[in-house]
This record gives sequence, C-alpha cells and structure tokens, in this order.
Amino acid sequence: MNPSKIKTIALATLAIFLAASLMIFPQESLDASIRGLTMWWDVVFPSLLPFFIVSELLIGFGVVTFLGTILERFMRPLFKVPGEGGFVWAMGLASGYPAGAKLTARLRQEKKLTQIEAERLVTFTNSSNPLFIFGAIAVGFFHNPTLGIILALSHYLGNLCVGICMRFHGYSKEKTMKKSSPPPFSLKKSLQALHEERIRDGRPLGKLLGDAVQSSVNTLLMIGGFIILFSVLNKLLGLIEVTHILSVALSVVLAIFHIPTELSVPLISGLFEITLGGQMASNVEDATLFQKAVVMSFILAFSGLSVQAQVASILAETDIRFKPYFIARIIHGFLAAFFTVIFWNPLYVNQVTTDHPTAVPVFLQQQSYSWFVEGWSYLLQYGSFFTLVCLCLYVFIRMRRMSYR
Repeated sequence: MNPSKIKTIALATLAIFLAASLMIFPQESLDASIRGLTMWWDVVFPSLLPFFIVSELLIGFGVVTFLGTILERFMRPLFKVPGEGGFVWAMGLASGYPAGAKLTARLRQEKKLTQIEAERLVTFTNSSNPLFIFGAIAVGFFHNPTLGIILALSHYLGNLCVGICMRFHGYSKEKTMKKSSPPPFSLKKSLQALHEERIRDGRPLGKLLGDAVQSSVNTLLMIGGFIILFSVLNKLLGLIEVTHILSVALSVVLAIFHIPTELSVPLISGLFEITLGGQMASNVEDATLFQKAVVMSFILAFSGLSVQAQVASILAETDIRFKPYFIARIIHGFLAAFFTVIFWNPLYVNQVTTDHPTAVPVFLQQQSYSWFVEGWSYLLQYGSFFTLVCLCLYVFIRMRRMSYR
C-alpha cells in the first residue's frame, strides 16, 4: 500500500480514537481541559504577552538590528548565527518557551537569517524561564528553593552546549557559500543601521503597537489551544492505560541508570506536558531527591510534546525545519540530566549540613531566589486580571480595524 495512504489511515484512526475517548471519559476530559485553561489564563498568557509585545516593538524600532551589529563578533564564532541571535537568546531565556521560536521565525521572515542559521538558532533559544524553574518547580512542587539552583544551572548550561553542538548543523551546505568576515565594530554605523531599519519599517507608533498586540495575542491563543489539547490527551492516555504500558518499557531503561521504576510514569507524563510530569515526580515517595532532580532536569530540557507542538506550529509559517529542533531537545535532555549528576554533590550535598539543612553558597542565599518566589506568587494572584484586560484590548483593536475597512 502507498505510504501516503497508510499515513492517512493512521491519522484518521488516531482522530477517531481520540474522539471516542472524549465521549467515554467526558468528565475527566473536562477536568483536564479546565486544568490546561487555568494554567494558560493565570500563568502563560500574563507571563509571555509583555515579552512578545516588547519584542515586536524592538524589531520594528530597529533595536534588534542595532544589537545585531554589536553582538555579531560574539554570536558568529560561537554559534554560527548573526548577531541578532543574541537578542533572541536573551529574550528566550527571560520569557521561556516558545518565545525563542516566535522571534526566530520573525527574524527569518524579515530575511535577517538564512534557513540554516534559523534552524541553528531555534535549537538553543527555547528554554524554560527562571521564574518557572524556581517558582513552579522548585518551590511549588518540591518545596525546596535550593533545588532550583541545580535545575536552572543544569538547564541553561545544557542549552549553551546544545548551541555549540548545533553550530555544525548544515555545515556541508555552507561550505560552498562564500564566507566573509564581519566588519569592524563601529558605534556610528550601528546607530545608522538602527535608524535605517526604523525608517524602512515605516509604521507609526500606534500602528506598530496595535500590530504587536494583535500578533502576540494570536500567538498566545494558539499556545493556549495546544496546552488544553495536550492536557486532555495526557489525561486520556493515563485513563486508557497507554501511559502505564509505555512506563513498563521505559522502566527497563531507567533500571540501567539505577533510577526507580516508580519515576517512569512521571517521566512519560512529562514527555507530554512539563507541569504534570513535574508534579507527579515530586510526589513519588520511593525515590531520592537526587533521582527526582535528574528526571526533572530531563523533562525541563525536553520541554514536552506540548511545547514542541507549539514550536512546530510557529515554524510552519516559515521554511525552518522542525527536525533539528527535536533532535536538539533530546540532546539537551541528556546534557541537563548529566550536569545535574555532576553538580549535585558540590552544589547541594556539600552545602547542606546537619546544623544548616537548607544552607547554600554565600552568593546564592535566600535573597537570591526570593524574587522568583514572590514573582510567581504575584503572577498566580493577578495573572487572570491581566489576561482579561489584554483580551479586552485585543478585541477593541480588532473591532476598530474592522470598522475602518
């Protein structure tokens, strides 16, 4: 049979199976859907929207081009991407996934990146933000702020290593291209490039701000749909014992690394959706904190199929291929777990004493992560109000623009 027809039959069967599961478990599906919606409404939307809007404004005003000329001599030798990639990397780290994918796709649409450069850039600019690692995972699930230091350091160092590894992606295709050394840095030329980029864009402030809000909200609505879908899918897979079957196979692999098989179910759940996997891993009693941290680092780095589906949807608007990103997530997962093993004794065990059970290094005392905890609390408390206000603003802008047509 034609492989294309087999694929069609398989996808149709999967869709029918999903629809049947929704009808068999309506209440469980509703609860999972509400859980995903609550997460998007209270946390994802208010935490990502400001970064998305500011990013659009910085691109429109030419600031990204200005930063690109400054960072060219750093990003090009290390990651084989233009200097604009430094802006994407910083914004992706601060705001979390999938901000890096959105900005990479935006720069590709602006022709500031080649296809190969965009595929390199997107592999290491999608990471979890510090607020989520410290506030949701370390404090919210494990009730151990010190653990956030290990998770964050392993996560971001692993991401840096992924970027260095992926600099060789597409090397054979670039060998035939003529290589040119970057011009010497000139502040005057950088400012001139900023001005020329703003003039080339040409949109007035009101139009630019409206476009930024509309584009950002559209992207976040898509993200919200994926979060709800995968929340329901994860719940259904657990109800029909698919998660259990996969965990049995995975337990063999975990046994090789001396990790309790009880962590196989949280790991499978985390491969679909991060927060559920983290919550389940923190509640496993037959595993040490070290073993939970290793599994949690892998889950954070892999980022879950829910996030990867969001990234795939964003990249589908360009010619950027998803396969390099998926491979990078697997590499990142193993690197983050490896760094957790390496850092555990010097940064956690050796710092915890019987007299001071929560002691951490001097430069990482309580004040260093209290901001993350407080920020997470405020986000949970006021995030829904911010989401409501922004959605009202989005509807207002849409209605105004439709009335002018």
